[in-house]
Amino acid sequence: MESFIVGIDVSKDQLDVAVIPSKEAFSVPRNSEGLDDLVRRLLVLMPKLVVMEATGGFETIVAAALAGADLPVAVVNPQRIRAFAKAMGRLAKTDPIDAETIALYGEAAKLEAQKLPDEASRALGELVARRRQIVEMMGAERNRKRSLNSKRLLRGVDRILAALQKELSDLERDIGESIRGTPAWREKDELLQSFPGIGPKISSLLIADLPELGTLTRRKIAALVGLAPMADDSGKRHGRRYIRGGRTRIRDGLYMAALVASRFNPVIEAFHQRLIAAGKPPRQALIACARKILVILNAILRDQCPWQSA
Repeated sequence: MESFIVGIDVSKDQLDVAVIPSKEAFSVPRNSEGLDDLVRRLLVLMPKLVVMEATGGFETIVAAALAGADLPVAVVNPQRIRAFAKAMGRLAKTDPIDAETIALYGEAAKLEAQKLPDEASRALGELVARRRQIVEMMGAERNRKRSLNSKRLLRGVDRILAALQKELSDLERDIGESIRGTPAWREKDELLQSFPGIGPKISSLLIADLPELGTLTRRKIAALVGLAPMADDSGKRHGRRYIRGGRTRIRDGLYMAALVASRFNPVIEAFHQRLIAAGKPPRQALIACARKILVILNAILRDQCPWQSA
C-alpha cells in the first residue's frame, strides 16, 4: 500500500489540503461541516501523517478534530516550512502550493505524529500562557516606573501593578486548582516537584506544554524541546555546538530551573561545577544543566518514581 502524507494550509476561513505522492488537492471551509468532511476524506485515505503549521491558534481546532479521529498529526513551526520552501526554490506562494510544501516538508524531515493536548490540557495551557503575559506586563510597568518622577504618574503605575498582581494571584490559584483537581496531573506534579529546582510554576508549564514528557527517549525529548546540541562543523573546522528551535517556553523554563538547581540540587550543582572547571562558558554550562534536568524529569515520569539523589 502507498503511504500518503497530507499537508494542510490553515487560514481563518479555509483549509487547503495537498496529498503526496498522489498530488490530490482539495479545500474545505474551516467550520464544523468542513472539518467533518476533512475527517471523512482522510479516514478513507488513511495517511501516514497529516502536517500543518502553527498559525496563531487557527490550527488548534483542526488538529484536535483530526487527533480525535485517531489520525496522526504533526504541528510544525512555520519558519521551518519557509526555510524549506526557500531551499527548494519555491518562491511562488498560494495556499495550494503552501499545502503541498507542508506535505513535502513532512516527508523530507521524516516527522512523526505528535501527542496533542486534550481540551483540559489546552485550557491549562491558556492559563499558563496568560500568567506569563501578566508577568511580562508587570516587568514592563516596573521598568517604566524607574524612569518616572511625577507622583501622579507613579501612583498610576502602582495602581496598574496592584491590579496585575491580583490577576496574577487569581491565575495561579486557578492553575493550582486545575492540577489538584485532575488525579493524573496531581500525580505528575508531585513527581516533577520531587526534583529540587522544579517548583509549581515550572511543573505546571511542563504539564501544560510538554505532554510528551515521560513517553520519549532522552534524545527525542531533548530534540523536541530544542536542547539537543547541534553540530557546526565544516572540513577540519569544528565549530561550537548550539541549540535552536524546539519549544521556547519550555526551554526558557528549564533554563531558570537550571539556575536554581545549580545551587540547591547536589547532582546538578556538581555537574555544573565540573563543566565550569572544564572551561565551559557559564551560559553554555547552564544550558547543559537544563538538558540534564529534562532527561532526569523524563525518566522520573517514565518510571513513575520520584527523585532520589543517590
